[in-house]
Amino acid sequence: MSYSFLDLAYDVLKAATQPMIYQEIWKVGHDKGLTAKLGTTGKTPWQSLGARLYVEVRDNEGGKFIKVGSRPTRFFLKERASELPADAISKLEKEEGKKTEKKTQYHERDLHPLLTHFAYANPAFNRGRAILTKTIMHEKSTKSGYNEWIHPDVVGFYLPLDDWRPNVIEFNRLSDNNSLRLFSFEIKKGLSKGNYREAYFQAVSNSSWAHEGYLVAVDILQDDEFLAELERLASSFGIGIIQLDPADIDASRILYPARIRESLYWETINKLCEQNSDFEKFLQDVKIDFEGKKIHRSEYDAIEKDIVKYVQEKMKIEQGGGTLR
Repeated sequence: MSYSFLDLAYDVLKAATQPMIYQEIWKVGHDKGLTAKLGTTGKTPWQSLGARLYVEVRDNEGGKFIKVGSRPTRFFLKERASELPADAISKLEKEEGKKTEKKTQYHERDLHPLLTHFAYANPAFNRGRAILTKTIMHEKSTKSGYNEWIHPDVVGFYLPLDDWRPNVIEFNRLSDNNSLRLFSFEIKKGLSKGNYREAYFQAVSNSSWAHEGYLVAVDILQDDEFLAELERLASSFGIGIIQLDPADIDASRILYPARIRESLYWETINKLCEQNSDFEKFLQDVKIDFEGKKIHRSEYDAIEKDIVKYVQEKMKIEQGGGTLR
Protein backbone atom coordinates (compact mmCIF):
# COMPACT_ATOMS: atom_id res chain seq x y z
CA MET A 1 0.00 0.00 0.00
CA SER A 2 1.41 3.41 -1.00
CA TYR A 3 2.60 5.92 1.56
CA SER A 4 -0.12 8.54 2.18
CA PHE A 5 -0.44 12.03 3.63
CA LEU A 6 -2.00 10.54 6.75
CA ASP A 7 0.95 8.13 7.08
CA LEU A 8 3.27 11.13 7.00
CA ALA A 9 1.22 12.94 9.66
CA TYR A 10 1.27 9.85 11.89
CA ASP A 11 5.04 9.41 11.56
CA VAL A 12 5.64 13.06 12.44
CA LEU A 13 3.18 13.24 15.34
CA LYS A 14 4.32 10.04 17.00
CA ALA A 15 7.63 11.79 17.72
CA ALA A 16 6.19 15.29 18.31
CA THR A 17 6.38 16.89 21.75
CA GLN A 18 3.19 18.91 21.26
CA PRO A 19 0.21 19.31 18.88
CA MET A 20 1.06 20.86 15.52
CA ILE A 21 -0.70 22.76 12.75
CA TYR A 22 -0.64 20.93 9.43
CA GLN A 23 1.94 23.32 7.94
CA GLU A 24 4.35 22.44 10.76
CA ILE A 25 3.68 18.73 10.22
CA TRP A 26 4.59 19.14 6.56
CA LYS A 27 7.77 21.09 7.39
CA VAL A 28 8.98 18.45 9.83
CA GLY A 29 8.07 15.68 7.40
CA HIS A 30 10.05 17.40 4.67
CA ASP A 31 13.08 17.89 6.92
CA LYS A 32 12.98 14.18 7.81
CA GLY A 33 12.74 13.14 4.17
CA LEU A 34 9.24 11.70 4.57
CA THR A 35 7.67 13.89 1.89
CA ALA A 36 9.80 12.19 -0.76
CA LYS A 37 7.90 8.97 -0.09
CA LEU A 38 4.61 10.53 -1.19
CA GLY A 39 5.41 10.97 -4.85
CA THR A 40 3.09 13.98 -5.06
CA THR A 41 3.50 16.49 -7.89
CA GLY A 42 1.22 19.22 -6.52
CA LYS A 43 2.64 22.70 -5.97
CA THR A 44 1.07 23.09 -2.50
CA PRO A 45 1.13 19.58 -1.02
CA TRP A 46 0.89 20.91 2.55
CA GLN A 47 -2.61 22.11 1.66
CA SER A 48 -3.46 18.56 0.59
CA LEU A 49 -2.11 17.30 3.90
CA GLY A 50 -4.27 19.77 5.80
CA ALA A 51 -7.38 18.78 3.84
CA ARG A 52 -6.79 15.07 4.55
CA LEU A 53 -6.36 15.73 8.28
CA TYR A 54 -9.46 17.92 8.59
CA VAL A 55 -11.61 15.35 6.76
CA GLU A 56 -10.14 12.44 8.71
CA VAL A 57 -10.85 14.03 12.10
CA ARG A 58 -14.34 15.15 11.07
CA ASP A 59 -15.56 11.96 9.38
CA ASN A 60 -13.67 9.11 11.04
CA GLU A 61 -14.45 8.76 14.74
CA GLY A 62 -12.22 5.71 14.94
CA GLY A 63 -9.27 7.42 13.30
CA LYS A 64 -5.79 8.02 14.67
CA PHE A 65 -5.94 11.81 14.99
CA ILE A 66 -7.59 14.41 17.21
CA LYS A 67 -8.00 18.17 16.90
CA VAL A 68 -6.57 20.32 19.65
CA GLY A 69 -7.88 23.87 19.88
CA SER A 70 -9.14 26.02 17.01
CA ARG A 71 -8.01 29.01 14.96
CA PRO A 72 -5.48 27.60 14.43
CA THR A 73 -6.45 23.96 14.64
CA ARG A 74 -3.64 21.70 15.78
CA PHE A 75 -3.46 17.95 15.40
CA PHE A 76 -2.20 15.22 17.69
CA LEU A 77 -2.40 11.44 17.94
CA LYS A 78 -5.42 10.01 19.73
CA GLU A 79 -3.23 7.36 21.31
CA ARG A 80 -1.14 10.10 22.95
CA ALA A 81 -4.05 12.28 24.12
CA SER A 82 -3.36 11.48 27.77
CA GLU A 83 0.05 13.16 27.46
CA LEU A 84 -1.50 16.59 26.84
CA PRO A 85 -1.62 18.89 29.87
CA ALA A 86 -4.81 20.86 30.51
CA ASP A 87 -3.10 24.13 29.59
CA ALA A 88 -1.45 22.82 26.41
CA ILE A 89 -3.10 25.35 24.10
CA SER A 90 -2.39 28.40 26.27
CA LYS A 91 1.28 27.43 26.44
CA LEU A 92 1.44 27.04 22.66
CA GLU A 93 -0.15 30.43 22.16
CA LYS A 94 2.39 32.08 24.48
CA GLU A 95 5.25 30.42 22.59
CA GLU A 96 3.78 31.62 19.29
CA GLY A 97 3.68 35.18 20.56
CA LYS A 98 7.40 35.07 21.38
CA LYS A 99 8.47 34.06 17.88
CA THR A 100 10.46 36.65 15.98
CA GLU A 101 10.79 37.23 12.26
CA LYS A 102 13.03 34.68 10.56
CA LYS A 103 16.51 35.88 9.65
CA THR A 104 17.38 35.77 5.96
CA GLN A 105 20.57 36.20 3.96
CA TYR A 106 18.90 38.40 1.35
CA HIS A 107 17.61 41.96 1.38
CA GLU A 108 14.10 43.13 0.61
CA ARG A 109 15.19 44.68 -2.68
CA ASP A 110 16.62 41.31 -3.76
CA LEU A 111 12.99 40.22 -4.11
CA HIS A 112 12.27 42.75 -6.86
CA PRO A 113 13.53 40.52 -9.72
CA LEU A 114 11.31 37.70 -8.40
CA LEU A 115 8.29 39.98 -8.50
CA THR A 116 9.25 41.19 -11.99
CA HIS A 117 9.45 37.57 -13.15
CA PHE A 118 6.14 36.73 -11.45
CA ALA A 119 4.29 39.67 -13.02
CA TYR A 120 5.63 38.88 -16.47
CA ALA A 121 5.50 35.07 -16.46
CA ASN A 122 2.83 33.87 -14.03
CA PRO A 123 -0.36 33.18 -16.04
CA ALA A 124 -2.60 33.17 -12.97
CA PHE A 125 -1.56 36.78 -12.35
CA ASN A 126 -1.11 38.27 -15.80
CA ARG A 127 -3.68 36.15 -17.67
CA GLY A 128 -1.38 36.08 -20.68
CA ARG A 129 -0.66 39.81 -20.62
CA ALA A 130 2.89 41.19 -20.75
CA ILE A 131 3.06 43.11 -17.46
CA LEU A 132 6.34 44.99 -16.96
CA THR A 133 7.53 46.54 -13.70
CA LYS A 134 9.74 49.37 -12.48
CA THR A 135 11.46 49.70 -9.10
CA ILE A 136 10.83 53.03 -7.40
CA MET A 137 13.93 54.10 -5.49
CA HIS A 138 12.75 55.61 -2.20
CA GLU A 139 16.08 57.34 -1.69
CA LYS A 140 15.21 59.62 -4.64
CA SER A 141 12.10 60.91 -2.90
CA THR A 142 11.86 64.34 -1.39
CA LYS A 143 11.52 64.24 2.38
CA SER A 144 9.14 67.12 2.93
CA GLY A 145 5.41 66.70 3.44
CA TYR A 146 3.29 63.81 4.62
CA ASN A 147 4.89 61.17 2.44
CA GLU A 148 6.09 58.43 4.80
CA TRP A 149 3.81 55.78 3.30
CA ILE A 150 3.15 57.18 -0.15
CA HIS A 151 5.83 55.43 -2.18
CA PRO A 152 5.30 51.89 -3.52
CA ASP A 153 8.34 49.64 -3.90
CA VAL A 154 7.49 48.57 -7.45
CA VAL A 155 5.00 49.75 -10.07
CA GLY A 156 3.87 47.93 -13.16
CA PHE A 157 1.82 48.45 -16.29
CA TYR A 158 0.13 46.70 -19.17
CA LEU A 159 -0.55 48.11 -22.64
CA PRO A 160 -2.26 45.91 -25.26
CA LEU A 161 0.05 46.98 -28.10
CA ASP A 162 0.70 43.38 -29.14
CA ASP A 163 -2.81 42.14 -28.37
CA TRP A 164 -5.07 44.71 -30.03
CA ARG A 165 -5.34 45.72 -33.68
CA PRO A 166 -3.85 49.18 -34.46
CA ASN A 167 -7.23 50.70 -35.36
CA VAL A 168 -8.68 49.55 -32.05
CA ILE A 169 -5.80 51.16 -30.14
CA GLU A 170 -6.34 54.44 -32.00
CA PHE A 171 -10.06 54.39 -31.30
CA ASN A 172 -9.31 53.69 -27.64
CA ARG A 173 -7.22 56.86 -27.51
CA LEU A 174 -10.18 58.84 -28.81
CA SER A 175 -12.48 57.42 -26.17
CA ASP A 176 -11.61 56.78 -22.52
CA ASN A 177 -8.12 55.28 -22.87
CA ASN A 178 -9.03 52.42 -20.52
CA SER A 179 -6.64 49.96 -22.14
CA LEU A 180 -3.82 51.04 -19.80
CA ARG A 181 -3.62 49.12 -16.52
CA LEU A 182 -1.36 50.26 -13.68
CA PHE A 183 -0.18 48.08 -10.79
CA SER A 184 1.42 48.96 -7.45
CA PHE A 185 3.36 46.64 -5.13
CA GLU A 186 4.59 46.90 -1.54
CA ILE A 187 7.20 44.21 -0.78
CA LYS A 188 8.12 42.65 2.57
CA LYS A 189 10.35 39.70 3.35
CA GLY A 190 7.78 38.24 5.71
CA LEU A 191 4.35 38.70 7.24
CA SER A 192 3.71 37.63 10.81
CA LYS A 193 1.42 38.52 13.68
CA GLY A 194 3.92 41.17 14.72
CA ASN A 195 4.04 43.18 11.47
CA TYR A 196 1.10 42.32 9.22
CA ARG A 197 -1.16 45.25 10.13
CA GLU A 198 1.51 47.89 9.60
CA ALA A 199 2.63 46.21 6.36
CA TYR A 200 -0.91 45.92 5.03
CA PHE A 201 -1.93 49.49 5.75
CA GLN A 202 1.33 50.73 4.31
CA ALA A 203 0.28 48.96 1.12
CA VAL A 204 -3.19 50.53 1.39
CA SER A 205 -1.57 53.95 1.71
CA ASN A 206 0.85 53.67 -1.20
CA SER A 207 -0.95 51.36 -3.62
CA SER A 208 -4.61 52.41 -3.57
CA TRP A 209 -4.05 54.87 -6.45
CA ALA A 210 -3.56 52.06 -9.01
CA HIS A 211 -5.97 49.79 -10.85
CA GLU A 212 -4.58 46.91 -8.76
CA GLY A 213 -2.53 47.11 -5.57
CA TYR A 214 -0.71 44.25 -3.82
CA LEU A 215 1.22 43.44 -0.68
CA VAL A 216 3.96 40.94 -1.59
CA ALA A 217 5.93 38.70 0.78
CA VAL A 218 7.89 35.44 0.92
CA ASP A 219 7.51 34.09 4.45
CA ILE A 220 3.83 34.34 5.34
CA LEU A 221 2.81 32.74 8.62
CA GLN A 222 0.90 29.54 7.84
CA ASP A 223 -1.72 29.76 10.52
CA ASP A 224 -5.43 29.42 9.77
CA GLU A 225 -6.46 32.32 12.00
CA PHE A 226 -3.72 34.56 10.59
CA LEU A 227 -4.59 33.71 6.98
CA ALA A 228 -8.26 34.38 7.72
CA GLU A 229 -7.30 37.84 8.99
CA LEU A 230 -5.30 38.55 5.82
CA GLU A 231 -8.28 37.45 3.75
CA ARG A 232 -10.55 39.78 5.74
CA LEU A 233 -8.23 42.72 5.15
CA ALA A 234 -8.01 42.00 1.43
CA SER A 235 -11.79 41.76 1.19
CA SER A 236 -12.32 44.95 3.20
CA PHE A 237 -9.65 47.24 1.73
CA GLY A 238 -9.02 45.78 -1.73
CA ILE A 239 -5.22 45.34 -1.59
CA GLY A 240 -4.39 41.81 -2.73
CA ILE A 241 -1.67 39.57 -1.29
CA ILE A 242 0.96 37.70 -3.30
CA GLN A 243 3.27 35.04 -1.86
CA LEU A 244 6.59 34.61 -3.65
CA ASP A 245 8.36 31.26 -3.32
CA PRO A 246 12.09 31.58 -4.12
CA ALA A 247 12.59 27.83 -3.62
CA ASP A 248 10.06 27.09 -6.37
CA ILE A 249 9.30 30.29 -8.26
CA ASP A 250 6.52 28.67 -10.29
CA ALA A 251 4.71 27.97 -7.01
CA SER A 252 4.45 31.70 -6.28
CA ARG A 253 0.79 32.62 -6.13
CA ILE A 254 -1.91 35.14 -5.43
CA LEU A 255 -3.16 34.34 -1.94
CA TYR A 256 -5.95 36.91 -2.14
CA PRO A 257 -6.75 38.90 -5.29
CA ALA A 258 -6.84 42.68 -5.41
CA ARG A 259 -10.09 44.53 -5.95
CA ILE A 260 -9.81 45.96 -9.46
CA ARG A 261 -10.47 49.68 -9.71
CA GLU A 262 -11.78 51.11 -12.95
CA SER A 263 -10.31 54.57 -12.34
CA LEU A 264 -7.01 55.90 -11.04
CA TYR A 265 -6.61 58.22 -8.05
CA TRP A 266 -5.00 61.18 -9.78
CA GLU A 267 -4.30 63.31 -6.70
CA THR A 268 -2.01 60.61 -5.32
CA ILE A 269 -0.40 60.05 -8.72
CA ASN A 270 0.36 63.76 -8.96
CA LYS A 271 1.85 63.77 -5.46
CA LEU A 272 4.01 60.77 -6.34
CA CYS A 273 5.33 62.58 -9.40
CA GLU A 274 6.12 65.65 -7.32
CA GLN A 275 8.03 63.66 -4.74
CA ASN A 276 9.79 60.92 -6.71
CA SER A 277 11.60 61.31 -10.04
CA ASP A 278 11.56 57.54 -10.68
CA PHE A 279 7.78 57.47 -10.59
CA GLU A 280 7.45 60.52 -12.83
CA LYS A 281 9.85 58.99 -15.37
CA PHE A 282 7.87 55.73 -15.24
CA LEU A 283 4.72 57.59 -16.31
CA GLN A 284 6.65 59.45 -19.01
CA ASP A 285 8.04 56.17 -20.40
CA VAL A 286 4.62 54.51 -20.44
CA LYS A 287 3.17 57.57 -22.23
CA ILE A 288 5.96 57.49 -24.83
CA ASP A 289 5.44 53.76 -25.41
CA PHE A 290 1.70 54.16 -25.85
CA GLU A 291 1.98 57.07 -28.25
CA GLY A 292 4.78 55.40 -30.20
CA LYS A 293 3.01 52.00 -30.20
CA LYS A 294 6.24 50.34 -29.08
CA ILE A 295 7.33 49.25 -25.63
CA HIS A 296 10.96 50.08 -24.79
CA ARG A 297 11.73 47.31 -22.30
CA SER A 298 15.14 48.75 -21.45
CA GLU A 299 13.38 51.50 -19.50
CA TYR A 300 11.85 49.02 -17.05
CA ASP A 301 13.17 46.37 -14.66
CA ALA A 302 15.01 43.62 -16.51
CA ILE A 303 13.46 40.16 -16.59
CA GLU A 304 16.07 37.68 -15.35
CA LYS A 305 16.95 35.17 -18.06
CA ASP A 306 17.64 32.49 -15.45
CA ILE A 307 15.60 33.23 -12.35
CA VAL A 308 16.66 29.97 -10.69
CA LYS A 309 20.33 30.90 -11.01
CA TYR A 310 19.56 34.35 -9.59
CA VAL A 311 17.85 32.86 -6.54
CA GLN A 312 20.70 30.43 -5.91
CA GLU A 313 23.53 32.91 -6.35
CA LYS A 314 22.03 36.15 -5.06
CA MET A 315 19.64 34.92 -2.38
CA LYS A 316 21.54 31.75 -1.41
CA ILE A 317 18.38 29.64 -1.59
CA GLU A 318 18.50 26.16 -3.07
CA GLN A 319 15.66 24.97 -5.25
CA GLY A 320 13.43 22.39 -3.61
CA GLY A 321 10.14 22.50 -5.45
CA GLY A 322 7.17 22.49 -3.13
CA THR A 323 9.13 23.22 0.07
CA LEU A 324 7.08 25.11 2.62
CA ARG A 325 9.12 27.55 4.61
